Amino acid sequence: MPWTPPCVGELRERAGEALLHRVAGPTAHEKRARIHGTPGPRWFGPDRPVRVVHTDAAMYVGGLAALLLQSLHPVAMAAVAAHSGFESDPWGRLQRTSTFLAATTFGTAQDAERAVLRVRRVHDSVRGRTPEGVPYRASDPHLLAWVHAAETACFLRAHQRYGRRPLDPRAADGYVADMAGVARRLGVLDPPEDTAGLAARLAEYRPELRATEQSRAAARYLLSHPPLPWPARLPYAFLAAAAVELLPAWVRARLELPYATRLLLPLARPGGHAVVAAIRWIMPASPRRPPDAERSRRRPAR
Repeated sequence: MPWTPPCVGELRERAGEALLHRVAGPTAHEKRARIHGTPGPRWFGPDRPVRVVHTDAAMYVGGLAALLLQSLHPVAMAAVAAHSGFESDPWGRLQRTSTFLAATTFGTAQDAERAVLRVRRVHDSVRGRTPEGVPYRASDPHLLAWVHAAETACFLRAHQRYGRRPLDPRAADGYVADMAGVARRLGVLDPPEDTAGLAARLAEYRPELRATEQSRAAARYLLSHPPLPWPARLPYAFLAAAAVELLPAWVRARLELPYATRLLLPLARPGGHAVVAAIRWIMPASPRRPPDAERSRRRPAR
């Protein structure tokens, strides 16, 4: 192992802790210890593709890409804008999302069930109308299916481009199947089980997608005005460009991208690899799991 000067090691630790607390909240270490260390059966065994994808720092690119893609559905975006704390509490929203993903991917079956139940309760209370007067409810299976398909596709695509261990075609299908198991529990009807089905499902939604004032505001906020200190803005700009470049050209065309993001697109892939590698380097390792904490069903959650 190469020697690391003490000052570099200290800087690395401080940066990793700051990022962890931003993403997982002030009780990040307690959450990690509970999710990874509590004994009991799990929805996914240690060999499942969902664990490979959700452990990797490429999720930062995939998560941002998913938010941008999801914003193009006018009804889903209206619900997010009105109820999610998208701009008023962006870190809280990120922390809730990351905790849900961690609990369902790595936690005990009991912990995962509780996480799903919490989300379903929130969805049941979210309803309203879009600026055009279209009624919506967050528990609508059609909207849930869109959100699920968009995030599954973006997480997987980001992993295949920036992940440490890209999946072979069989494992990529396994990832989609793993995500489908969680989606069913959230109320998604007939989620896709493989990459071909996922691509077909996304194509079904394409006629419904368009830019709105709310989607444009979301893109400006995510790409141009992130809630970050100035020293973090440059690496974030490359992360954002990597997320945008990950999306199909027709999606990018509808996003009305800021000039600075468009300027960085030619450098998106090398910049994305550099930022993901830096995140991977600074992030503290997940807690080691005791042997009995890995007893799990070896098939995707159904």
